[in-house]
Amino acid sequence: MPVVEVEELARSYRTSTGVVRRRVVEVEAVRGVSFEIAKGELFGLLGPNGAGKTTTIKMLITLLLPTSGTARVLGFDVAREAREVRKRIGYVFGGDRGLYERLSGLDNLRYFAELYGVEPRLQKHRIQQLLELVGLAGRERERVEGYSRGMRQRLHIARGLLHDPEVVFLDEPTIGVDPVGARELRRTISSLTESGKTVLLTTHYMFEADALCDRIAVIAHGRIVAEGTPQALKAGVGEGTVVEVEVYGIEDVVVERVRALEGVTTVAVEERDQKQVLVVQTSPGRELVHAILAHLDGSMVGRVASREPTLEDAYVALVGE
Repeated sequence: MPVVEVEELARSYRTSTGVVRRRVVEVEAVRGVSFEIAKGELFGLLGPNGAGKTTTIKMLITLLLPTSGTARVLGFDVAREAREVRKRIGYVFGGDRGLYERLSGLDNLRYFAELYGVEPRLQKHRIQQLLELVGLAGRERERVEGYSRGMRQRLHIARGLLHDPEVVFLDEPTIGVDPVGARELRRTISSLTESGKTVLLTTHYMFEADALCDRIAVIAHGRIVAEGTPQALKAGVGEGTVVEVEVYGIEDVVVERVRALEGVTTVAVEERDQKQVLVVQTSPGRELVHAILAHLDGSMVGRVASREPTLEDAYVALVGE
């Protein structure tokens, strides 16, 4: 039996629009999402801001009631058996909130162990075990206000694991963390499944999802638009080529000319290191570099390169569709 079962899960809410003449509209944040997560799997949920990722997680961890559909965690219904679900899950979110900065890392874990109902005779061993797991052993007596952002995130993970949950939900755990801290966090996340945990991860970093996840679901506009292993998603655009062109102040009409080229599947303009990069995905067997450059006549062009597609390219194509 899957550890997490989601079937046609939906969530809508009402909001008001307008200033002079206000009216109430119904917004569908999640529209019939379905997926399953197997025991010991690290499952990624990817999507742009506002796509429904966090809303989906909040329903699974019983913070929001679904409007329709069903979801079960370890066999328990998230709406009717919320208490049983909460006993068995851990939740870690990105950002600095949720810790007491004037307390040490150790005192934070002692406090939350009491809230989680961890038996006093088990607390000391459990906390030490988690400090080792997240790489904070030796730093636990320092105040949290002196921790780096990466250290705080690792303390968040330790806090979410205090009651030894079977399922862990990680909502953008590496957001805003420096590269060294993010790498240490990824090692910690990998160790969770190695210890038998089942993990649902949301992230905006495609290389992170590619490196960590066994399977991935891409959500856009509240719906799942693709699901599979990172390799399978990349294979969807893998037979084509990606052409990258550095451009300076490219106009929308020029982008549309490139998009209209036969053999072009997707076009995007990205900001990288204060530069604009035109990213063009092409169909298999098409050599379009010269045609693309011809359509850029009149635009300032820098470096031109072609490469094999990545998970990020697959993601952009799926979300764009």
